[in-house]
Amino acid sequence: MQGQSLQAIIMEKALLVTIEFKQDREALSIEDSAVELEELSFACNVDVLDNIACICQKPTPNFLIGKGKVDEIGILVQEINADVVILSHNLSGTQQRNLEEVWGRKTIDRSQLILAIFARRAKSPEGKMQVELAQLEYLLPRLIGKGIILSRQAGGIGTSGPGEKKLEVDRRRIKSRIDRLRKDLKGVAVQRALLRKKRKNESIPMVVLVGYTSAGKSTLLNALTEAGQKVSKKVFTTLDPLSRNVKLPNGAQVVFSDTVGFLRDLPHNLIEAFKATLEEVTEADLLVHVLDASSTKVYEKNTAVIEVLKELQADNKPMITALNKIDLITDRAWIQAIASDFVNPIPISAKLKDNMAQLTGKIESLIPIQLAEVNITLPHQRMDLVDLFYKQGKVVDIKYMQSGIKIKARIPKMLYDRVVASIRMS
Repeated sequence: MQGQSLQAIIMEKALLVTIEFKQDREALSIEDSAVELEELSFACNVDVLDNIACICQKPTPNFLIGKGKVDEIGILVQEINADVVILSHNLSGTQQRNLEEVWGRKTIDRSQLILAIFARRAKSPEGKMQVELAQLEYLLPRLIGKGIILSRQAGGIGTSGPGEKKLEVDRRRIKSRIDRLRKDLKGVAVQRALLRKKRKNESIPMVVLVGYTSAGKSTLLNALTEAGQKVSKKVFTTLDPLSRNVKLPNGAQVVFSDTVGFLRDLPHNLIEAFKATLEEVTEADLLVHVLDASSTKVYEKNTAVIEVLKELQADNKPMITALNKIDLITDRAWIQAIASDFVNPIPISAKLKDNMAQLTGKIESLIPIQLAEVNITLPHQRMDLVDLFYKQGKVVDIKYMQSGIKIKARIPKMLYDRVVASIRMS
C-alpha cells in the first residue's frame, strides 16, 4: 500500500439518522429510506456503526429535528465513537453548524453524501468538473461562521473531491471557480452538440438508457453492444456516459448511450451540473427506461425516474420500459400482471440476455429510421460503397459479376441519396 494515505485506508465510522416527518409522509417508508441511506453510505466506503430512526412532527429551524432527539443522538455518538453523523434529509447551513456544535462531530446530509459518491466515482475530466461545480455550489451558502464544517482538515466524506479547494477558501475565489467551471462545461456542451449534429446529418438515431441507480443500465448496454462497461451492485457506478454504435437486425444503425443513474430527490445542483451530460436524454430519439422489476419498490422507483425526466423536460419522449432482472423473479405471472402499468413494457434479463430480440424489435418499431431499398449494380472500383452498405445498412444479396457488383440492400434514406449522387458524379 505504499503511496496511499492513511485516510484512504481507514474507513470513516458513521452513525446514520433516518428521519420521517409525520406531516409530510415520504414516498418511501422510513424502513426503505434507511436501507437507501445505508446503500449510499456503503457506496462511499463508510463503516456504518448504527442506523437509527427519528420520527418527528415537523422540521425545526435550528436543528431540523427536535432538541430532545438531538441530545439523545449526541449521547449515542459518544458511546459508539462515531466519526461522522449522516442524516437522510437535507440540512440548511445553520442546521448543519448547530448540530456539529452540539454533537462535536462532522455532520453531513443526504445531498452531501451523494456528492461525495460522485466525487469518488468521476474519472473523466468532464465528470470531475461537473462534480466540483456541484460541490462548490453546495458549499457556497454554507461559508458562514467557524464551525466544524470550515475546519475539517482530516478529509473524509464531503471534504474530498476532484479539484476541490480547501474549505477555508473565501467566497470570491469560490465564485470565480464556479464561473470558470460553468464556462468550461459550456464548451463541453458545444462539443456534444456538434457530435449530435453530426449523427443527425448521418441520420443515426440515438437511444438513451435511463433508470434508477442500480437498475441494470450498464449491464443492458453491455448486452446490446458488448461495450464492456463496468457494472457493480453499488449505486452510481456509472458517472461518465458511454455511447456505442450498433446495427439493429433490420440493418439500421443506432447509437446507444448510457447515463448516470437517477435517484429519489436527486440534488438539484447535481442535475444542473450534469446537464451537459444529461442533454443526451433531452436529445434522444427514444428512451429505454431500465426498471428493476424484482424490486418491491418498482412503482416508487418508476415515479422517481419520471420526476427527473420532467425536470429535464424529457418526459414526453417515446419510451420503452425494460422490466429488468426477471431472472430474480419466480412468479412470472406477477411480471405479466404489472407490465400493463408501464409504457411499452418488455420483460428482460440484461444479465442473462433474455428477451433481447424482443427489446431490439420494439426499438426498431419506435425509432424514426427511414430505410430505402436499393437494388443496384456498382462498378468494381466502388468497393467503398459496398463497405458502406455493410456498415450502415443490411445487405440482402450480393453478386460479383464481370459487369460489376450487383447488390441488394436496405440502407438509410439519407445514405441512399448520397450513394445515388456519388454514382452520378463518378
